[in-house]
Amino acid sequence: MTPINTLDDHAAIGTDVSILQDIHLKTKNLAVYRRGITQLKGELAQVAKRPMECRANGTVEEIIFSLSSYLTNVLPEHVGLLGDILNLLELFQQVTKVSSFRVSLATVSTNMCSRFHADNNELRMLCTYYGPGTLWLPENAVDRKAYLSGKGNQNIVPDKSLIQQVATGDVVVLKGALYPDSTPVLHRSPNIEESGEERLLLSIDPNQSLNLPI
Repeated sequence: MTPINTLDDHAAIGTDVSILQDIHLKTKNLAVYRRGITQLKGELAQVAKRPMECRANGTVEEIIFSLSSYLTNVLPEHVGLLGDILNLLELFQQVTKVSSFRVSLATVSTNMCSRFHADNNELRMLCTYYGPGTLWLPENAVDRKAYLSGKGNQNIVPDKSLIQQVATGDVVVLKGALYPDSTPVLHRSPNIEESGEERLLLSIDPNQSLNLPI
C-alpha cells in the first residue's frame, strides 16, 4: 500500500484545516486534513481498554450533550476527546452549512464494508482515533465499469499498490453518490478481523441536504 498520493487530481490533502472546504470543488471527491493527535494519547489509551458505542442525533449542542453523558459513564477522563469531537462537528458544520447531524463513535473489530464503494449520501466525515484508517482509491486506480457492474475489489482496483489509506487521527471528508454533478470517491474499511486489531471510528453525516456554495 502506497502513502497518500498528493498528486491525485481528485484528492485535496493538506495540513491546514481549510483544505476540507476543497471538497466542494467539482474536481475533488475527497479531502484530508492531516494532523497529529498526540494530545489525546492518554485518553485514547484508556478508550482502547473497553468497547465503546455511542450514537447521537441533532444539533451540535445536542450531540455533544449526548456524547458527554455517555463518556462520563465509560471514560472518566474524556475532556480532550470530547473537545476534539466538538471541533470536528464545528468544522463539518462549516463545510456543510447545515445544523443537524448524525454521529457514531464506536469501537470496530470487524472488517465492516470490505468492498470498495461510494456512500449513498452527499458528504461524510470520518476520523479513526486509533487503529488503521480508511482505505480509498485515487481515480487513476479505479475501474468504474467493474464497480458499476457489481464486480469485486480485484476488478475494481487491478493494481493494489495504488490503494491509499488515511492516517490515524487525520480527518477525511468523502464525497458520496448523492453529491450533485460529481464522481463519488470509492473507499472501504481496512481488514482487521484477521489481525485482531480494533479501531475507534468517528463518523458524522448531515441530517439535511447540503447548502452548497454557489
